[in-house]
Amino acid sequence: MNFFQRQQEVRRASRRMVVLFVVAVVLIVVAVDAVVFLVFGLNKQPADVVLTMVGGASAIALLAIGITSLFRTMSLRKGGGGAVARQLGGIVVPENTPDPRLRRLRNVVEEMAIASGMPVPEVYVLPQEEGINAFAAGFSPADAAVAVTHGALERLNRDELQGVIAHEFSHVVNGDMRLNIRLIGVLFGILVLAVVGRLLLSVRGRTPLPLVGIALMILGYVGVFFGRLIKAAVSRQREYLADASAVQFTRQTAGLTGALKKIGGLQTGSALRSKRTEDVSHMLFGEGGRFARMFATHPPLEERIRTLDPTFDPTQLQQLSQQWAHQLPHGMSEDQAMGLAPPAPLPRAQAAQPMPAAQVVAAVGGAATPASPAHRRAESILDAIPGPVLARARDQRTVLPLVFGLLLSRDEAVRAGQLPVLAARFGPGLADAARQESDTFASLHPVLRLPLAGLAFPMLRRRGRPEQEAVLACMHAMNQADGRIEVFEYCLSRLLHRDLYESMHRQPPWRVTAGRRQPAEQKHGAIAGLLAILAGAGNPDPAAAAAAYQAGLAKAVPGATLPYALPPAGPVALEPLWPVLDNLDGPEKEWLITGMVTVIAHDERMTVAEIELLRTVCAVLHCPLPPLAESQPDKVAP
Repeated sequence: MNFFQRQQEVRRASRRMVVLFVVAVVLIVVAVDAVVFLVFGLNKQPADVVLTMVGGASAIALLAIGITSLFRTMSLRKGGGGAVARQLGGIVVPENTPDPRLRRLRNVVEEMAIASGMPVPEVYVLPQEEGINAFAAGFSPADAAVAVTHGALERLNRDELQGVIAHEFSHVVNGDMRLNIRLIGVLFGILVLAVVGRLLLSVRGRTPLPLVGIALMILGYVGVFFGRLIKAAVSRQREYLADASAVQFTRQTAGLTGALKKIGGLQTGSALRSKRTEDVSHMLFGEGGRFARMFATHPPLEERIRTLDPTFDPTQLQQLSQQWAHQLPHGMSEDQAMGLAPPAPLPRAQAAQPMPAAQVVAAVGGAATPASPAHRRAESILDAIPGPVLARARDQRTVLPLVFGLLLSRDEAVRAGQLPVLAARFGPGLADAARQESDTFASLHPVLRLPLAGLAFPMLRRRGRPEQEAVLACMHAMNQADGRIEVFEYCLSRLLHRDLYESMHRQPPWRVTAGRRQPAEQKHGAIAGLLAILAGAGNPDPAAAAAAYQAGLAKAVPGATLPYALPPAGPVALEPLWPVLDNLDGPEKEWLITGMVTVIAHDERMTVAEIELLRTVCAVLHCPLPPLAESQPDKVAP
């Protein structure tokens, strides 16, 4: 099952969750009414009294469930994915950490973000947890957080850690993460009766309220029963799919199966000690506690391993358990045995030495063949960016000059108009620093610019909302300084706006109701407009552009006859098209991406502008980046 089919499955799982939740609420309310009926002896009361008492009890139960679910959901929305990690005792991993274990973790997360075209999430470690586990949380990719346990950090080698992180990224790009965090809020409501029961149990005096409290506590455990049942119903199958997606990311099963075998062979397994494990059990990489089989949120461990490796024999886990009882595995030591050097510490944020373009192409392309895994291509991209530049992108004090430096034109006449705009809004000191950054980027291969910007965006997300809005306004003014917007300027601005808007509002800048019926003419017109812009960006010859456009249109909208027409506004013409494109259903988005790849591949070469547009479209539409992007940098033309 591919990504687009998976998104359809997630929407069906969301509807199934709603149905199960409604059934659970109805049964709990009926049970509350039955308790009130028995405790207050309503069988001897007039009908109007019975209706009043039962109706009141039902209303109170519904209000308690609804209000607490809403409150819990809104508190999670306010804090984003990081709120879930912090509630479990998570500690954020700094971008410039000198610890080689944490540096390895951050590198793996950043590689996966570049490979998938997703924003770099916040990274957390759960230092008190010795079991091997991880989770991704958030309402959108822009406010996502990935957390791993201390046990995963210590026991897994780099390949195994990549497998686990790839599994979690699949939850991000497939839309599982949003469903998972909603489930926390929804289920909190049907557990609240136990809390109310404890309060009533403490009431003193001659009153039946303590009896009601005991009954509500019992009903609260009924809520626990339904909560676990709902989590099991919507979570179990998704873990198989996330495992399969992780293999697609890494193109190998050894890392993921190795991590699962260590969970099965180590005494600590994947169990968490946190009191909040029940809240997040459905979003973990492995089972967080011990549940009956019918309530398990994950498939049996042996079945997950056998699905990835049909030759697996369960007795291997017993052998590994005996082996590790004497000597626990150590991930970094295994890395050294495999010939992997520990991550080098980040250099201080200073000026980078120029790197020849040929050397950049060799660095990016060395491991980047069409058959190589996406994370290997991303690793080569990270290696091609000079260390001091990476350090400044990961530093909150230097990130603003770096981002504005990326936006400054290489044309001195245009730059002369941009710098006063920047100085007027952020001061001459920052404008001068941005100019110096821009001079540094003259030696940076153009294909590295958007990945570098993506690494810098998390630092901008940490700034206050007024400053974020000021950055967006300044960027827009700088783009307008010369009266026209180049492809890179548009892509950088659109990605930054998407990233900051979604991190602030936890939703896209437009209403998304994917799968709704849109007029065919509207959809086809938006798709044709995007393909025309892409074809024009990659082909200066109008005849070649028209041929590429027609080839892509045949894939994206089979049977359509729409003439090639390049919008005079250039990439800015995409602005009114985004809501239509983002509301395409799964198969339609798949056809759109296939059409884009066809346009790019039509002349058997890629331009930087084509790659930047493809990366931007995939990011804005929350689609994983197809393997074509940056797969052959030696064929990337300016």
